[in-house]
Amino acid sequence: MLSKKEQRLRRARQTRIRIATQGVARLTVNRTNLHIYASVISGDGSKILATASTVEAEIRKTLGGSGKGGNASAAEMVGKRIAEKAKAVGVEKVAFDRAGYAYHGRVKALANAAREAGLQF
Repeated sequence: MLSKKEQRLRRARQTRIRIATQGVARLTVNRTNLHIYASVISGDGSKILATASTVEAEIRKTLGGSGKGGNASAAEMVGKRIAEKAKAVGVEKVAFDRAGYAYHGRVKALANAAREAGLQF
């Protein structure tokens, strides 16, 4: 039987295979209990074009000293920031790679914030 992590990675692999055939940049999400991370990776998968996370000093300031990087409002901030950074390097369209995580809670908050900030996916 597969562990919880192995099941998530299996789901992620399927998504990445599908995204690779599209040949567009992908917006990947990684979450831990304390933080959430987002990266925009080039269509061929060779280069990281932009990153944002709750570890960054600017986002930590807006969160306050509480260090609450593991909640939906923090994920929204990361979503807005990744959209701004992606647009700055000329990326408008991305494929959303949720890395096997359920499209729910923090992952959904990040995706919706990125859409509102102008990324198309």
